[in-house]
Amino acid sequence: MIEILALPFMQRALIGGVLVGFLASYYGVFIVQRGLSFLGSGLAHAAFGGVALGLLLQTEPLWIAVPFTVMVAVGIAWVRYRTELSGDTAVGIFFAVSMALGIVFLFLRREYSADAFTYLFGSILAVTKTDILFALLIVLVTLFSWRLWRRWAYASFDRELAQTDRLPVIRDDYILSVLIAITVVVAIKIVGIVLIAAFLVIPAATARILSRTFHMMTVISVIIGVVTALAGLIVSYYMDIPSGATIILIQASLFFLSFIFRPQT
Repeated sequence: MIEILALPFMQRALIGGVLVGFLASYYGVFIVQRGLSFLGSGLAHAAFGGVALGLLLQTEPLWIAVPFTVMVAVGIAWVRYRTELSGDTAVGIFFAVSMALGIVFLFLRREYSADAFTYLFGSILAVTKTDILFALLIVLVTLFSWRLWRRWAYASFDRELAQTDRLPVIRDDYILSVLIAITVVVAIKIVGIVLIAAFLVIPAATARILSRTFHMMTVISVIIGVVTALAGLIVSYYMDIPSGATIILIQASLFFLSFIFRPQT
């Protein structure tokens, strides 16, 4: 364990794992409670379009992927509120368009890129100081906006009553969508685009099985997200396997164990 802490790339990966584990599992509870699991997958593939554009422009993909994914998240919310289409339909449309754009951008580059595979499947070697600082910034924003948790929780359980109480539900939905989009981009380096949707859902789903209140669900989800991220990174280092897949497999194991041994009501 000491040798891991002596390696700069593992130091960055472990710090990034803690930050990403917190963000993904914190926002994941709202995704699970609101039945928006497909949104995580849609935003992950939207991030692919942004990453591919960044690689095409030969710049830091993070700076392109963040505004690109945020625009997609806002677009999905806007279509949901302005039309009679369901949320899944809106996500599916933007999902397909973003993937198509990503494929075109990679094709236009016309050269092999190992970076593309790093973003698709995650790599502990790819985490940079910039990624950590950006993730830390989002964590600080999340901590300082703790009041939004109450409003998001209220709207998650009874949206109509929250609107009756004159809470800014639609505005809060846009804010939540934007923060989830940024979280997806931040988590890409560690988990990978292919598996980020699972990282958003599994800890929260496990926490929902184990908890009786939404507050407890949030706490348990964050603990699971952080611990499994750290455990997955350490296991992936020693076994020399992809970090994202390792994290998800550990989370899935916890989910099935919690399901099997869940408290009886």
